[in-house]
Amino acid sequence: MQFDLAFVTKVFAALFAIMNPIANVPVFLSLTEGASATAQQRTAVMATIGTTIGCFIAVLAGGMILAIFGISVNDFRLAGGLLVLLIALSMLQGTASHAHAATPKEKAEDLDPASVAIYPLTVPLLVGPGTIATLIVFAETARTQGKLTELAAGLGLFLALLAAALLSAPFLGRHLSQTATAITRRLMGMILAAVAMEMIVTSLRDLFPGLTR
Repeated sequence: MQFDLAFVTKVFAALFAIMNPIANVPVFLSLTEGASATAQQRTAVMATIGTTIGCFIAVLAGGMILAIFGISVNDFRLAGGLLVLLIALSMLQGTASHAHAATPKEKAEDLDPASVAIYPLTVPLLVGPGTIATLIVFAETARTQGKLTELAAGLGLFLALLAAALLSAPFLGRHLSQTATAITRRLMGMILAAVAMEMIVTSLRDLFPGLTR
């Protein structure tokens, strides 16, 4: 079977848009403010590992979890598409989604850098509801269409980029302007909105076959 580079690109772009390493660099720096360079590096590694584990759980066990609750993939695809669309719309408006944002209390507290690697950096900032929904839908598509290799490639490429962004966050923070962050957030919002609409349309077509006639 021919390698589907388009699917790899779609997975990578969707994860980049929804987790947005560039926009999360300032968040990472604010959560580790005052920490030593070693502590920041340790936090970045722990966050990458936590995100990787969370993504693999969503890919490998997401379908089984839905089956336990009697939820079909099409139902979840529709709900996930709506959730991802809301996140995309908030990104287009230049604001962070509530589903992927830390609360004011979390921001104000003097948090230990090692502890923030898992919460709130990994969950819910990186592996939030939108990320989980997107991965479950992509995993089901990959299984039904025989594109597991492409899914692994897209996910692996993104996780490598995420690790590089977090590890180089102090350097990026000195050279990344607020304007660049805002532009990237809106651009990724457009890509994410397109992914969300594809999820919604695909779900509606499967639920209501008459719509395609």
